Amino acid sequence: MTSAREQPCEPEAGHVELVLLAQPRGFCAGVEMAIKALAWMVRVFEPPVYCYHEIVHNRLVVEEFRHQGVVFVDDVDEVPHSAPLMLSAHGSAPEVEKAAASNGRIVVDACCPLVTKVHHELKVRAGKGYTILYVGHAGHEEAIGTMAVAPDAVHLVEHEDDLDRLELDPGAQVALLAQTTLAHDEWEGVVARARRRHPDLWMPGRSDLCYATTNRQSAVKAVAPRCDAMIVLGSANSSNTVALAKVAVAAGCPRVLRVNGPSDVPDDLTGVVGVTAGASAPEWLILDLLDRLAPSHGVEVVHTTDEDEYFPPPPELRDLLGCLAVAAGLALGAPAQGSTPTATDRQVTATDMLAAASSAHSV
Repeated sequence: MTSAREQPCEPEAGHVELVLLAQPRGFCAGVEMAIKALAWMVRVFEPPVYCYHEIVHNRLVVEEFRHQGVVFVDDVDEVPHSAPLMLSAHGSAPEVEKAAASNGRIVVDACCPLVTKVHHELKVRAGKGYTILYVGHAGHEEAIGTMAVAPDAVHLVEHEDDLDRLELDPGAQVALLAQTTLAHDEWEGVVARARRRHPDLWMPGRSDLCYATTNRQSAVKAVAPRCDAMIVLGSANSSNTVALAKVAVAAGCPRVLRVNGPSDVPDDLTGVVGVTAGASAPEWLILDLLDRLAPSHGVEVVHTTDEDEYFPPPPELRDLLGCLAVAAGLALGAPAQGSTPTATDRQVTATDMLAAASSAHSV
């Protein structure tokens, strides 16, 4: 993994005594699924492989895939006919999905299942005549794709005050849904005000907020008050990464730094430094950062919860790889096997898949 991983940094002048390493951190199940799916596409098809929007919001991961021949586009019309195309983990508008599947393209949808859940909730509530209040960030790809499911029925809410400016029919049935990567604290305030304004407010039985987002924020709350500084690894366009930095500030950490990688970390850090990573940030960045910080009293892992969620590869990819495995077996005169190349997917990490794809590309 030489193209995306930063070169090891020499320990800098400074006196970091202890690193408090938040756990959980980094890749979530949805990101794991999406990265592994695109890594499979790179293995199966000759370049270029196309991806609608960044597969995940992490600059170094996207750069690594570009190095392997992936072309990221913001319009599916840029994708040639019959070309392999992946739809990103953030979810796509229905019209994008329809356009993607036209012209003989081979399409794999890597949308996170938690985002798919919100799409389904919005479609069902709109079909029942509800007015939907969607709490999210304007311009974020997940918000754009979700609101496009029923654009005439949904209103974007970014702040509590936005609720006061909405003029809704007094008899309207109102539902409240959310972007999965919101900070829990910014969601709570909107919920409280929405319930006061709409006593019969409908909300899903299971929160729309991503379990991984919530877990990483809880870990930051446990770490941040003990730190002289907190480092949040992740890209600026990653909503959950930005939320982690906000949580660290709210938890009382006097200095919070959101960085793309270890080389962005200043040389003047001292004392106790907390470290976490957004859900799209690879673990190799953490390891490089620990090398750079070189704490004199080592690293203390602050563990708040276990995560064992697993999302299998997208069904289109499973079908594709299964067909390729059967075809290869027939070409070699071997009997068809019961398993597919993704049968052991759970035992392989996204980092391993990305590294293997990088090595194969470099040969």
